[in-house]
Amino acid sequence: MSIERIEPGPRMSMAVVHGDTVYTAGQVAREKAGASVTEQTQEILQIIDGILAKAGTDKTKLLSASIWISDMNTFQEMNAVWDAWVAPGCAPARATVEARLAAPQYTVEIAVIAAK
Repeated sequence: MSIERIEPGPRMSMAVVHGDTVYTAGQVAREKAGASVTEQTQEILQIIDGILAKAGTDKTKLLSASIWISDMNTFQEMNAVWDAWVAPGCAPARATVEARLAAPQYTVEIAVIAAK
């Protein structure tokens, strides 16, 4: 079975496709780093939409999501954006944990796994 790497770099690829499964790297806000949790989550989900499209799939085929937030007090703020984004009836299995992220301007990081 072949492996396709989407936007490969020296440290990681934005996504890896193996068979009919797409694995994304954890995504953080690029333009909205340091902005509110709402704005960061919106940007991250737009990035994920783009990566999934490049891999030939979309959010209706999500299997799993891992979400890291820097402060669990912002859980509801992140969820408001997530709930508006997830396709009705297509919610993936999901875990959300509080964690210190790579830099203080990042408050949310999201990785997903999707079917093709």
